[in-house]
Amino acid sequence: MKTIRRNNLDICADILRVSRGGAIKTHLVYKCNLNFNIVKKYIAGLTESGLLVKNGDRFYSTEEGILFIDRYDQLGAPLTHVGLIAYAEAE
Repeated sequence: MKTIRRNNLDICADILRVSRGGAIKTHLVYKCNLNFNIVKKYIAGLTESGLLVKNGDRFYSTEEGILFIDRYDQLGAPLTHVGLIAYAEAE
């Protein structure tokens, strides 16, 4: 089986997808297949850029974060149809 590496934008999109309805850090780690140190760095960057917000112990995608996901998916959609990239949406 061929392993496909994700780039930074893929990881950001995964975190924002999982956070859409609210997610604790543990869920981000497991659902995005990352470790706690990596998730911590991405959370800091996404929060600083206004794409993610923390409320209590949960993280939520902001409206800008949801817009990022939508645009990111639109950008990659034509490539997935011709098999140039593999796309697996985080649940």
